[in-house]
Amino acid sequence: MSELHTQEMLLNMGPQHPSTHGVIRFVVKTDGEVMSTAIPDVGYLHRSIEKIAEKATYHGFMPWTDRVDYLAAMNCNYTYALAVEKLSGIETSRRAEYLRVISMELNRIISHLLAVGALGMDVGAYTPFIHGLREREKVNDLIEELCGQRLTYNYARVGGVIYDMPSGWAEKVLAFLDQFAPMVDEFNRLLTDNKILKNRLGGIGVISKEDAIAYNLVGPNLRGSGLKWDLRKDLPYSVYPEFEFDVPVGTGEAGTLGDCFDRYMVRIREMGESVKILRQCFEKIPSEGEPQVKVPKKIRPPAGEIYVRTESTRGDLGCYLVSDGGDKPYRLKFRAGSFNAMSIVEKVSRGMMVADLIAFIASLDIVAPEIDR
Repeated sequence: MSELHTQEMLLNMGPQHPSTHGVIRFVVKTDGEVMSTAIPDVGYLHRSIEKIAEKATYHGFMPWTDRVDYLAAMNCNYTYALAVEKLSGIETSRRAEYLRVISMELNRIISHLLAVGALGMDVGAYTPFIHGLREREKVNDLIEELCGQRLTYNYARVGGVIYDMPSGWAEKVLAFLDQFAPMVDEFNRLLTDNKILKNRLGGIGVISKEDAIAYNLVGPNLRGSGLKWDLRKDLPYSVYPEFEFDVPVGTGEAGTLGDCFDRYMVRIREMGESVKILRQCFEKIPSEGEPQVKVPKKIRPPAGEIYVRTESTRGDLGCYLVSDGGDKPYRLKFRAGSFNAMSIVEKVSRGMMVADLIAFIASLDIVAPEIDR
């Protein structure tokens, strides 16, 4: 009997596909259920944010930073403010730094909640996603009390933050933390310990430590491959050196080191570490200090350049800022984790089942606007 010859198909997954978590297109080459590769095609959400910065004043550009990564707007606000402050020689108060860390760690929790919940939904478990949204809404209520917004916060400002925390707010956050820690255990019983989830994620989308470094992966995607690297610990900034917390890494507990389950577990465990940091923040926050120091209405940093890095929810977030001495940035460039994560999809997807591509993309926790900017 002669050998059966088949023909490779070219399929478009996206740009409007529920599992791509945004407007992204994957060009999938497949023979039946097994892919030869999946090539990301990005750029559908490009909004020229970095070019807009050249037309806005330093203060005026702050709301645009929310749109760099709308699920981690607190971190984007802070990273841009830090770049302007370092280039201008502006010192903030310690109380403002504590408020910034509190806002960023709350943002990390709700970003990770959405990531792990959406991953479960992508592989067929819908209910845990609703549990994640329920907890996310509680944090959104707290952040709304702090800054009046629920998504694009515009909270950090050059010189500090726009508002101090309101009276009684700290007690509300601590009450949330008390009930949130047991909720993570409940979430684990509901989803993490589920045999189907482990089978769908274990041994799938394996990224070795060497590849993670070579492809410049950052954040939970890097730590999921077993490398203990977190800017909050390794290149500390703000008041992070004053806190005790661990850096979770992948262990290969459901299959192979660096698989989808490892990246999922890193995010689950990082929420617990954020709870630790938040508790220490409320114990140590100075009772005195202005939320925002006085800064000129028109900031004119001296001519020069600076690059700052912070650990955002999707990892190393960089901001490169060039000043020509005027009241607007001469050049601004963000470096974000989602863009780097996309670069490894083509390699890892070779020989992968089509259904596993969904789990793999979800485990990378990419945010489409952060890729394009």
